[in-house]
Amino acid sequence: VNYWAKLCLFIPERAAMSELTNPKYLLTNQYKNAANLNARIQLHERFSVNKYDWQRWVFDHFTILPRRGRILEIGCGPGELWRKNGDRIPEGWDIVLSDFSPGMLQEARQHLQGIQGRFTFQQADAQAIPFANEHFDAVIANHMLYHVPDRAKALAEIRRVLRSGGRFYAATNGQKHLLELHELISTFVTDSAKLWGASIQISFRLESGKEELSQSFAQVTLDRYEDALVVTEVEPLLAYILSAPLAIALDSSTIKQLTEHIQQEIASNGAFHITKETGLFEAF
Repeated sequence: VNYWAKLCLFIPERAAMSELTNPKYLLTNQYKNAANLNARIQLHERFSVNKYDWQRWVFDHFTILPRRGRILEIGCGPGELWRKNGDRIPEGWDIVLSDFSPGMLQEARQHLQGIQGRFTFQQADAQAIPFANEHFDAVIANHMLYHVPDRAKALAEIRRVLRSGGRFYAATNGQKHLLELHELISTFVTDSAKLWGASIQISFRLESGKEELSQSFAQVTLDRYEDALVVTEVEPLLAYILSAPLAIALDSSTIKQLTEHIQQEIASNGAFHITKETGLFEAF
């Protein structure tokens, strides 16, 4: 699953691991294709304060990698990281794009037609990466680790397929990411966790990621991406909310109330302001 849905995905502090880490649900519903993800991406691309693209910013961290090497992205989704950086992919890179969802891989193939770079597409589970030991110079997990049911197993697999000195890049969100959106939902849904099917603490985030990654890697650093959302239109924000897992639980009356509240907020303040808290771990 493309785990920069994750940058885009509204994950409240108490979210549903039963759905967020349920492979069957993710594969057949939330990430069957890129439709839900695209609604989230559009909100961030149109209304983010930081105009330096997230995918370009992530790619900036790869400058230390060898000009010839093997790169694996797990949870590549529709291939946005590579589409946004097609002008600077080293010719010597052999790039494997993997995802749990065949629908996502198909969209990645389509999006990357004509982009320079040697791409191989592989349906794969991060908990059982189908490559030999010490095969890759870098592994990338762009907003995805909190979807993995057994994260310790996935990290062991990532460590296994990385060569000595190879880099692991893991993007995730912080506790305050999209805080105002969480508060908005909580105002109109008595049990806001029903959007997610359960109520449990998200575990892999900016605040806890370094400690967890340090169990598998000797060196771990965090770089934060400064940004916020200033949303000036109702429809994109509502589409974002309705793309969330189990948003079908919202009835028409609740959706109407949400719409009116967003309209009033924009009319009164000129925009709906939303905190963003994202960053990238580098581990080796």
